[in-house]
Amino acid sequence: MPGTGTGDEWLAAGLELLAAEKELTHRRDELAERRRRLPPAPVATDDSFDGPDGTCSLRDLFAGCSQLLVYHFMFGPDWDEGCPSCSFWADSFDGTQVHLAHRDVMLVCVSRPTPEEAERRQRLAEEGG
Repeated sequence: MPGTGTGDEWLAAGLELLAAEKELTHRRDELAERRRRLPPAPVATDDSFDGPDGTCSLRDLFAGCSQLLVYHFMFGPDWDEGCPSCSFWADSFDGTQVHLAHRDVMLVCVSRPTPEEAERRQRLAEEGG
């Protein structure tokens, strides 16, 4: 940990840090723009997923939308409960649906529990447990 400095030293270091943060923000914005300009590509795979309604294809996950947002909910097959951070974010997924639908985006959550464990946890969630 650095020693105690003066207010002027702190201000100078803070302004230098602010300039670096602004540069990073501009670079991130440029990368995001490049990502948005990527050409869309058709789904050309036959991957399948087990879900609450049975097995479905990757194409099925789009549910008629042009875009698919996949959230990897960390939940290993031998875990007793999901990742605390993932659980925190998942609590707000329902509120995002109307906004995503207006942008033609389907949100799906993927993890690795067995289908039986996933179904049991879904029942618990619906029961408020």
